[in-house]
Amino acid sequence: MKRIFSAANAVIAISVGMIVLLGYFVPAVNPFRFILLQWAVILAGVAVFIGIWNLFSVHLQKIRERRPGSINSLILLFFMLITMTFSLVPGLEPLQKMMLDGIMIPAEISLMAVLAVTLLYASVRLLRVRADWASILFLAAALLILLGLGPLPYIGQLPFMSDKVRPLVSDVLATGGARGILIGVALGTLTTGLRILFGADRPYGGN
Repeated sequence: MKRIFSAANAVIAISVGMIVLLGYFVPAVNPFRFILLQWAVILAGVAVFIGIWNLFSVHLQKIRERRPGSINSLILLFFMLITMTFSLVPGLEPLQKMMLDGIMIPAEISLMAVLAVTLLYASVRLLRVRADWASILFLAAALLILLGLGPLPYIGQLPFMSDKVRPLVSDVLATGGARGILIGVALGTLTTGLRILFGADRPYGGN
């Protein structure tokens, strides 16, 4: 029975993948591709809903049992319910924007500032453990970006660093590296998709 169920899953996955792939090249298959994509969107929405409910139930159970850190779970559930109320109740959209501008954006900016200091501190500690050219290059890039972005006391932004060096590092070198990583991710995704289409990998069956 388990083999029959696994084989049926493989047939369904390969068939759906082939129909979606052919829909990009054969116009006659487009209606079926759109239907399958709509089903996929519905399944993804259900999965997100299940994930939110699981998050809610786990933190609620943590509050009931009074485990360590339950106050953080209480704050999380409180703001989750507030956000859902502002999103679902008509007429409360301005309050949702006020929460976004007054709480979430300042918190994200603070976390980014902490992240910048943490990266700099981690690069300094990395030099103690492994003082090679990669560690020195990482520390130099972090220092150049910080000097080009953050204004210095009584001086302001350094003209050469903010106008020439920082755009070179962030817009040219970092963007080139990010594009290389994205190309690698795309190739990995394509390879994984082809292996699933050919039945070599069966993640839906636990293999």
